[in-house]
Amino acid sequence: MQGRFVRRHAASSWAVDTSATTDGAEGMSDHRFRQVAQLVQQAVGIQLPPAKRVMVEGRLRKRAQSLGYQGVDPYCAALFDEGLLEAEYQELVNLITTNKTDFFREAEHFELLRSTLVPNLLAGHGHPQGGPRLKVWSAACSIGAEAYTIAMVLDDMTRATRPPFRFAVLGTDIATHVLEHAERAIYPAAMLDPVPGELRLRYTLRSRDPTQPLLRIVPELRRHVRFAQLNLMNARYPCDRDVDIIFCRNVLIYFDRPTQVAIVSRLAGHLRPGGYLILGHSETAAASGAVGLLPVASTVWRRSEDEAA
Repeated sequence: MQGRFVRRHAASSWAVDTSATTDGAEGMSDHRFRQVAQLVQQAVGIQLPPAKRVMVEGRLRKRAQSLGYQGVDPYCAALFDEGLLEAEYQELVNLITTNKTDFFREAEHFELLRSTLVPNLLAGHGHPQGGPRLKVWSAACSIGAEAYTIAMVLDDMTRATRPPFRFAVLGTDIATHVLEHAERAIYPAAMLDPVPGELRLRYTLRSRDPTQPLLRIVPELRRHVRFAQLNLMNARYPCDRDVDIIFCRNVLIYFDRPTQVAIVSRLAGHLRPGGYLILGHSETAAASGAVGLLPVASTVWRRSEDEAA
């Protein structure tokens, strides 16, 4: 998969087989679905209503078969009745969590980053020797598309900023398999179609193997980005408390309202005064219950300079 990469590009499409086999194996009972839903709610805050049962069964079936169980219910019995859960916990989280992501998703946020947010922050930082250092956190980063998009925009901005500023991007997610993908930084070429052509040429390498239409983020950009596992349901986050910008988009929709407000409040506590929190378009109500956050644009909030968040 790593292969050799060159600074050229190839077009491709990317499909992932998420179908569930129906080879006569035992299905998932109401009781087992309720057990899984309760565990997921308690562990990661995601609500699984009955309408999600088919999705859950499909995701668990392949795992059950790979371990030799004749269906989802026997697998769940091993999890909850026979002590398998401890060993399978992270795998279960990886299977259940949804990891939808794209490069330059909700592109207006990145336009705002370039035109307003970063210039405001740089003006507030002043210009110490070596230029100011901006910290940006991509919470629920999935396979890294958002984190690398942020890095592309910031690195491109440094080329026109004097003195140039430094930056670091942190991507976190609860699912270990997506973090591994993010660290590899290898993507189907078609997935980077939303990246402006000049940035795609500058920040990606094409595989030398013409049968592998893949692109990899260049090492010069990857060195600005690091990834770590983090559960947004944790009472405390092991992250810096002087972050300039936090992206937490399209993940709060999976939580109930009290959990949304609690997560936003914890995130706000990691912003420096004047720092920005960017949410998804359907998640703005969650920020209204957080102390010390002021709305500055659609889906964008700023930590008050005067009041602790």
